[in-house]
Amino acid sequence: MKNESFLFDLSGVGFAFLDSSGVISLSNSLFKSYSHTISSSLMECFPETFGLEQVLKQLESGEKSVFYLDNINRKGTDGKVIYLSLTLHRHPNIAGTIVCIVKNVSQAAILKQQITQQQNDILILQQMLSVYADPSKNHMLGTSLKMQSLRESAQKVAQIPFVNILLTGESGTGKNLLARYIHTFSQNPDQPFIEINCAAIPDHLLESELFGYEKGAFTNATTAKKGLLEEADGGTLFLDEIGELPIALQAKLLHVLDDKGFRRLGSNKEIHVQFRLIAATNRDLQTLVSEKKFREDLLFRLNVVQITLPPLRELETDVLEIAAHLIRHFNAKFNKKVEGFSKQAQQALLTYHWPGNVRELSNIIERAMIFASSDIIQEEDLLFQKPQNNVTHKWHIPNEGLNLDNLEKELIQEALKKANGNKTSAAKLLGLTRDTLRYRLEKHNL
Repeated sequence: MKNESFLFDLSGVGFAFLDSSGVISLSNSLFKSYSHTISSSLMECFPETFGLEQVLKQLESGEKSVFYLDNINRKGTDGKVIYLSLTLHRHPNIAGTIVCIVKNVSQAAILKQQITQQQNDILILQQMLSVYADPSKNHMLGTSLKMQSLRESAQKVAQIPFVNILLTGESGTGKNLLARYIHTFSQNPDQPFIEINCAAIPDHLLESELFGYEKGAFTNATTAKKGLLEEADGGTLFLDEIGELPIALQAKLLHVLDDKGFRRLGSNKEIHVQFRLIAATNRDLQTLVSEKKFREDLLFRLNVVQITLPPLRELETDVLEIAAHLIRHFNAKFNKKVEGFSKQAQQALLTYHWPGNVRELSNIIERAMIFASSDIIQEEDLLFQKPQNNVTHKWHIPNEGLNLDNLEKELIQEALKKANGNKTSAAKLLGLTRDTLRYRLEKHNL
């Protein structure tokens, strides 16, 4: 064993021999220098191994061959944070002995953090720059009365500094376009416009990106980073899909709106900011409040001014103006010279029900221009979503009346039966979201 200890010292690796109870019988100097404290117990030397008693027994018996812990934080002799890896495996020659190997992996951990941070930054930038990539978001087009009223409302509210605005409407109606339009007509259009999609960013990343963090705030946070709240100071912060914001972050956002201040992760210093918050959703926030998934007090703070965007099917001939704009965009993108639509194609665009709104229109025009064989898009070039063959029932209330709660319960039970117990499928049969179905299942004790 002494020879092995000498060899490990030369290799720059900390090591120890221990039994299945975690009692250390031999260790080298590097292992002791990496340890949390001087002790003969692995759990005391490395508190990160608490609760691994079963793992040690599995290693001793051969049921498990190896166990690995990554990114254990320690402060080095110079006060800087170092990162260690810890590996446990059974000794190949000495029965009942487990080998613990500890390595300094700081350089690899820092490189990994830098790569992860760059990937996260790219993800955030993609969300923030998506407004420029979507051709439907370049202009507020349309001459219909509803679009004129929408523009007038946006321009009025834009003149009120730092007011909270809630944008509602179906998916694809252009809520992010309207948010940028409001910023453009505000008193500070040259200040930052920061956009983030709450549904597109993982929860753990969303908090650090919104609030920022200090060096060492969490594992591998090797540098401090400003959050999007700071970046938006003096300008506009646009939170798309606000209904998807985790409940814990809702409380923190409410604090920011009330006190105009927050703390970075890992910091006690209060940072004060002033910005216009625009939130958008295609969900019914009041329903989410009743389901305990959205804070009512946050809804009150967001809903100072509410603007609802009309669906595309209600914008009359505006669809043709938007489609013409899309043709110009895709002509430049695909190096084509499409001039417009045939009369039959125009009529098809006007009569289609547009469940996906402007986003769906953009996709249909893009595909048509890719495969169109002439400089005029024909009706057959437009591939619309086929309508579902829903059977319409005419309900009759019997003379003796009915119990609506019992009827709802029976319909839910029938939908679950048809879906073989699959709640997602049952929700679709009933035209509900899965969360709404779950609420109704709890209501009826199903």
